[in-house]
Amino acid sequence: MVKIDLITGFLGSGKTTFLRKYASHLIAQGQNIGILENDFGAVNVDMMLLGDLRGDNCELEMISGGCDTDTHRRRFKTKLISMGMCGYDRVIVEPSGIYDVDEFFDTLHEEPLDGWYQIGNVITVLDSNLEEDLPEGAEFLLASQAANAGCVVLSKTQETTEEEQKNAVSHLNRSLNNIGCKRQFDEVFAKDWDKLTDEDFKQLLSCGYHMENYRKPDLTQEKTFQSLYFMNMHLTEKKLQEAAKKLFLDKSCGKIFRIKGFMKNEKEQWIEMNATKKNLVISPIKMGQEVIIVIGEQLDEDAIRSCLEA
Repeated sequence: MVKIDLITGFLGSGKTTFLRKYASHLIAQGQNIGILENDFGAVNVDMMLLGDLRGDNCELEMISGGCDTDTHRRRFKTKLISMGMCGYDRVIVEPSGIYDVDEFFDTLHEEPLDGWYQIGNVITVLDSNLEEDLPEGAEFLLASQAANAGCVVLSKTQETTEEEQKNAVSHLNRSLNNIGCKRQFDEVFAKDWDKLTDEDFKQLLSCGYHMENYRKPDLTQEKTFQSLYFMNMHLTEKKLQEAAKKLFLDKSCGKIFRIKGFMKNEKEQWIEMNATKKNLVISPIKMGQEVIIVIGEQLDEDAIRSCLEA
């Protein structure tokens, strides 16, 4: 049977960065792996960040959303069926930061996938610089994505204090308690990802997963996350930063939680932006596509577009 891992985590936690480390280790060990980028949005930009992993021992697949939940589930199952025929040693699924992990477990218990795949590890990435004030829908996603994890991995530890890291874990435990989950995390995996050793990866690759019960809130459409995509905006790096900061402050745009995007700078080099209210990072990348993605609740597309164009 093919081992299948889930690497999940809330918006902006650093899943894709961790996945690069995790997959690179497996490739170095000679494993033949498939990576499935499973997003709800109409454009799957994380594929571009993983493109250089593609090679003889690694293939990338994706599901782009822009569809209803049932259609997305069918696409997920269909893609796993086709990947199950490719002879991989391991498949790694990285979903959107607003992913309901029940879809992963439910799909893998359906025929014929239940006879093809064996669930290996569920790893949840937790932002050590986690915002304290999250909306109800975000609190549920934060908790539910960690409830069944074999290991919770802290991100950005080199940028935060021990106190901030403890606060992030405490926040996660409160969120778990709020959805009726009895699980609490006394310890998490906290280490600079650039310094991971073979022993660290051995621990991660044997973490497994848990099955926990929790209560799903009855969230209305107004309290669920949306993703809006803005193509070919042609912003300079400076204008992109200014627009991101303005969007978080402008209440007419809605409750914005994350902004991510790709753009060419003044030197015609591709850059990637990841922004939350607390943190904005711009990094160079090898390839990209001009797109800005805004994720949040009660988003006003016209107001956001007006802000970007201004």
